[in-house]
Amino acid sequence: MPKITVNNAEINYRLINSGKPETLVFSNSLGTQFSMWAGQEEALAAHFNLLFYDTRGHGQSGTTTGDYSAELLGNDILQLTLKLGIDKFHFCGLSMGGLIGQWLAINGGSRVEKLILCNTSPKIGDEKNWNDRIDLVGREGLKPVADGTAIKWFTDEFIQNHSNKVAAVLRDFKQNSPEGYQSNCAMVRDTDFRENLKEIDQPVLIVAGSGDPVTTTEDARNMHSQIKNSQLVILNARHLSAFERPKEFNEAVLRFLGRG
Repeated sequence: MPKITVNNAEINYRLINSGKPETLVFSNSLGTQFSMWAGQEEALAAHFNLLFYDTRGHGQSGTTTGDYSAELLGNDILQLTLKLGIDKFHFCGLSMGGLIGQWLAINGGSRVEKLILCNTSPKIGDEKNWNDRIDLVGREGLKPVADGTAIKWFTDEFIQNHSNKVAAVLRDFKQNSPEGYQSNCAMVRDTDFRENLKEIDQPVLIVAGSGDPVTTTEDARNMHSQIKNSQLVILNARHLSAFERPKEFNEAVLRFLGRG
């Protein structure tokens, strides 16, 4: 995959540019890589140029020191797209990627057209739990966090019937930079858009998982009630809804973006 330096970090990306008039940018969740969007590629590439990238501190992208912020990671996207000649784009982000999407919606101006905010919330978790996780990774690395991840991310049925896919996601999780993971945990810990949702003017599709224990359907309904131009879809999934239910997810995205 090609890499490009933006905002003082080397970003690993994949651009599928098929000459379509619109581009859709995907942002991964905490602990994953852009491979989590593999189930979206075929269905959506027929309608849009697609840009996948590893968030700073994840996968093959560079890890810079210190705590990250939504502003830092949002500007990574704004600068990456500009360097690739993409002036305006739609955005799809899950969990941590959804926090980045909220920052883009509030701060990205007319460059950000429509957004799909998946399995996310304006405030995810609390300070103590994030600090405990940062400390755990500092002491023991990513393995103890990864070991408890599957049950939060996937339904029991999916874990049983798609064990190879689950194992691949967890393998990618453990291959991330522990330092980068800690820096991104700090970003999630410190980000709070609860007072800003009403500022979002762009059309937004909110996607939730019916059994998501991390960002619940209540979180999704709250976002829907505050973002004036929003739609809500709830899939039979846990936290990684796009990965667990790709067909239903893709159909919802295509309908929202006027291709359904």
